[in-house]
Amino acid sequence: MTISESILPEFETEMAGTRKVLKCIPNDKLEWKAHPKSNTIGWNACHLAEIAGWVEGTLTQDSWEIKPVDGEPYQSPQLNSRQEILDLFDANVAAAKKCINATPDEEYSKSWSLLSAGQALITMPKLGVIRTWVLNHTIHHRAHLCVYLRLNDIPVPGLYGPSADDQG
Repeated sequence: MTISESILPEFETEMAGTRKVLKCIPNDKLEWKAHPKSNTIGWNACHLAEIAGWVEGTLTQDSWEIKPVDGEPYQSPQLNSRQEILDLFDANVAAAKKCINATPDEEYSKSWSLLSAGQALITMPKLGVIRTWVLNHTIHHRAHLCVYLRLNDIPVPGLYGPSADDQG
């Protein structure tokens, strides 16, 4: 079994669960936040939509410069509706799956770095980036979004089995 064949089922499972949660977001709650120090529902949803888009850059490049010295810093997407969020998410997931399928095993062990003004913030094997900064990071922000849904009395979908809302 290749690394791609090994990681793709987990990626597909987590992305399917994430899509279920994103589908629950009402457009009129995108600016809601649980606390002044918290991000909004919309920010979390946009962040979830962008994370799968990091797969292709991770597997096809050796680094990502988020704050170039002579250029514009990276900015997360600022989308204005659930449908825009789902459209970006779906496009990023499709591109990620295609890239995962096309990546040979030897590429996953190569180092990848996240750079800011030329300085490495993190450096790790590409497989570690996919596991930590894509899959685990998605699960982390999806959990925030589930709590935000619950705090707004919006039914939370089951992810690893039925949720309390699924059970009636």
